[in-house]
Amino acid sequence: MKNLISLLAALVLFALPARALDTPARAAMVIDFDTGAVLLAKNVDEPLPPASMSKLMTLNMVFEALASGRISLDERFPVSDHAVHFCGNTATCGSTMFLNTRDRVRVEDLIRGVIVLSGNDAAIVLAEGLAGSESEFALRMSERARELGMLNSTFANANGWPDPGQRMSARDLVFLARRLIKEFPQYYHYFSETEFAFDGRAPENHRNRNPLLGLGIGADGLKTGHTQEAGYGLVGSAVRNGRRVVIMFSGMDSAAARQSEAERLITWAFREFTQATLFTGHTQVAKADIWLGDAPSVGLAPVRDISLLVPYAEIDKITANVILTTPVAAPITKGEMLGDLVIDVPGMGTHTYPLAAMDDVGEAGFMARFKTAFMLLRDRVLSGNLL
Repeated sequence: MKNLISLLAALVLFALPARALDTPARAAMVIDFDTGAVLLAKNVDEPLPPASMSKLMTLNMVFEALASGRISLDERFPVSDHAVHFCGNTATCGSTMFLNTRDRVRVEDLIRGVIVLSGNDAAIVLAEGLAGSESEFALRMSERARELGMLNSTFANANGWPDPGQRMSARDLVFLARRLIKEFPQYYHYFSETEFAFDGRAPENHRNRNPLLGLGIGADGLKTGHTQEAGYGLVGSAVRNGRRVVIMFSGMDSAAARQSEAERLITWAFREFTQATLFTGHTQVAKADIWLGDAPSVGLAPVRDISLLVPYAEIDKITANVILTTPVAAPITKGEMLGDLVIDVPGMGTHTYPLAAMDDVGEAGFMARFKTAFMLLRDRVLSGNLL
């Protein structure tokens, strides 16, 4: 029979969902990096114009090519006329690395140009160097997005210039940011560079556009974006006390509002949630009765520490239960999975962890089994259920 064994005494927690947070952003998402837990979600699957935040996908393609050995950081790419004059008017082509067609630029410098300067020209040079043309590169970006599970992303160009075919969702951008951090740590340091003056050009315009990097709040990336149709947006990440969060939002009406909202979301994510160790691995949390064993019961323990992201405002509402079928028939081997520990964190979902036997339990001896059989037979006779 199924038994639910309450563990009220076993769950000693410090009072901790965070209140739902409103944001004026058109779309927004905040996640805990290690667990992937979603802390905030607003219009996360709506395909929206991503502006320069789509350069993260361009960088993903470049990092994959570097990792596979197709290109190297020291390889030089030529600069085409299309890269310099892609919008038809150099005076209004947005952020730039100030390249010209006489340049042959190292891949590493182009990466820094995309990240720090948000260079539209640098993104196109990388695209043409990898795929021969920007249009072909955009097709490859869309195909790769599908392969990675980014189902609400399509690309018409490499730099995020306004186009009806250039769309990404908040969820896809957060997934992509998490991928860049996790899969390409050898290149992630570029995102925290605060300035890059390529070849001494335009020294007044060489600072990183990410407003979070200089605030002392643990921010170390990733990318801003702005066009008239997209508004002001940002994909960012920060680390405090070993815990990382990733945020994304878009549709703000000014650069100042973008900076304020980014700082607010990061501060909230660290303040309202904490990583808590609820149970210690190999420490008994319950007992299971044993049928015909040389011991009446066996201790049950999780096989590893159970650490969950929990909201401070809901800690006193967390519940934990053990689910198992009892009694358990002997013999039992130490480490054998006998049940599950089910933990419910309000606002964060239910989590299930296996419980293992802490000791070996052999079969009972002949006399013990005879006594058990005799008592069972006696109880049936007395109850009239002999057949």
